[in-house]
Formats: sequence, structure tokens, C-alpha cells
Amino acid sequence: MSGATIVGTGHFVPGSPVPNDALARVMETSDAWIQARTGIRQRHFAVEGQGPSDLALEASKKALADAGIEATEVDYIIFATMTPEHFFPGSGPLLGAKLGIGGIPALDIRQQCAAMPYAFQLADSLLKAGAAKTILVAGADVHAGFMPWQDWDVVRGVADREIATDAYARATRHRGLAVIFGDGAAAMVLRKSADPRGGFLDAELHSDGGAYDHLFVPGVGFRQIPYVTPELIAADAHLPQMAGPSLLKKAVRTLSSTVRSLCSTQGLDLNEIDCFVAHQANDRINRAVRDALRIPPEKIPSNIARYGNTSAATIGILTDELRREGRVRKGDLLCFLALGAGLNWGAALMRL
Repeated sequence: MSGATIVGTGHFVPGSPVPNDALARVMETSDAWIQARTGIRQRHFAVEGQGPSDLALEASKKALADAGIEATEVDYIIFATMTPEHFFPGSGPLLGAKLGIGGIPALDIRQQCAAMPYAFQLADSLLKAGAAKTILVAGADVHAGFMPWQDWDVVRGVADREIATDAYARATRHRGLAVIFGDGAAAMVLRKSADPRGGFLDAELHSDGGAYDHLFVPGVGFRQIPYVTPELIAADAHLPQMAGPSLLKKAVRTLSSTVRSLCSTQGLDLNEIDCFVAHQANDRINRAVRDALRIPPEKIPSNIARYGNTSAATIGILTDELRREGRVRKGDLLCFLALGAGLNWGAALMRL
């Protein structure tokens, strides 16, 4: 039975690029320091009042146009985000309403940076079960609210002043994580492949809640009553914490072994994969995965330098760019791979 395949893609990032030098105005860092540790040169940030469904709306319009269909042909939405507008409802119904297709099922998933391999397996199952014919998969994250600085006008380059000592020190304490993230959205339209041998082939997915503290937000949750207090905010417990070195090692080990296992299950040699579309978390991780799998550099492209880590959006943004640049084409075999908070990780195979 033919699997789900991508028939349209689009992406959107808000505002003007924010270069590394702009972050150095509000914390102790530098362009050289950030590039050496992450490969990132710039990122984009949403403005006040701009949520993930707003970014996803723009990406979805482009994906629908690319697929040559109207929004009314979509009969299911899968929305991946870890930064929703609200604790509830999820962002999927908001996107549906903004597209003018309220009333169709809209499912939010929470696998963070690892969302796309999960979304592909889910979409494939829905299509094969006959529960949907045209699925819009959106991934969008707005990390601006996590950023540890107050002087947004300085970061955005519209003001130039000395930063208060305590504000500078606070931002510097969180710089290891703050320099990584950017905001953006991607959307993909999925339908059953017309080729019985094409589309989604398989996925291997994993989770390990025992390692949740490798990347998590320690406060603002429902172990506390109430779930948010002034004391939690004062302690910066609403900001993410990351065990960087151990997370890097785990990502390289788990992603390389998962890709090998998935290809073995499908009877494929790694050399048969035309392109490895990896989550853009850190260039050091992807280079290490590339080396572990002995993949030629041209087969594992990167765009993290321009966008940073946009979490659920990274794979979709990269896929859209690769398709529009003609670097992946009909008939190509793609391997999507990602690890995110949870921990969740996995890989998926799809023939376009």
C-alpha cells in the first residue's frame, strides 16, 4: 500500500535576522563563541502578540500554494509545537480557524524537536486508515518568550544603550541555551503517494522519560499549586535548562544507531539514502552523526547558520528549501532524523 508523501511545502520566519553580535550587546558572548559551539550566525524572533499559529498560517499558505490546492481540501491538521499560545487549547485548532477550515480534526503533538518523524508516522497511519485524504502538518515554535534578556529594542537594533549590570548578568547565566534558539514555522501537505512503492516507508521512534532532565523547564507546571508563582519566575524556573555535553553525546549515539536500525529493517544500505534531513539543533551534533554514519557532507545539508534551532520547524524549513532549490526531487529517498526534549527521538524514511 502506498504511503504518505509530501506534495507541498512552505516556511516562514518573522522579522529581520538577529545576528550573533546583537546578542553580545545584552550578554557576555561573541559571534566567534556562538559559531564555534553551534554553527549559528543569526536567527529570527517573533514580536509581542505573534504566536506559533500565526507563523504556521503563513507557512501553510505557501505549502498549500505549492501543492496547488485550496485550504478547504485539507481534512486533518497535525500541529507540532512546544511553545503554544496557551496551555490550552492547542495551536492546531487556532491554525484551522485562521485558514478558514474550522471544524476539521486538529491534533497537537508534543515531541518537541523530534516531532516530524512522529508526525510522518501518524499522518501515514491516518491516510492508510481512510481517516483523512489531505493532511496539513505544521511545525512552529516561538522561543522569544524563553529569552533571558529584557532589552529587546537593543537586541533588535533599534536602540543602543548600556545594559543594566543585573540584566546583563542574568542573560549571561542562560547564554548556553539562549544563543541556540530562533523562531519559525514550516508546513507540509501530505497525501497518499500515487506510486505503490513510494511515500512513507517506515519509522523507528523512541522516548525515554528517565532522561527528561537533559532538557526541560523545571517550573511552571502542575506539580506546584498554583502552577506558577512569583517565586518561580524570580528563580527563572520558567526558563529551559539543558545538560549540553551529555545531551550531545546521547543525541549522536541514539540518532546514529536508530538510523542504522531503521535502514536494516528496510533492507537498505545507508548509501541508498539520497538525503538525510536532520533536525537543526546544533551543527556539532549533526557533524558528529554524519561522521558516525560515514555520510558524505553533501548528503546531510544544514541551514542552522541562518535560522538557529526552531525546534518543531527545523526539518520542515530545511525540506522546503531543499525542494525549492531542486536538491531533492521526485523519486529521492529521504531519511528524517531528530532528537528532542522528553527525551524523544526517531528516524523516518520517505520516498518522494
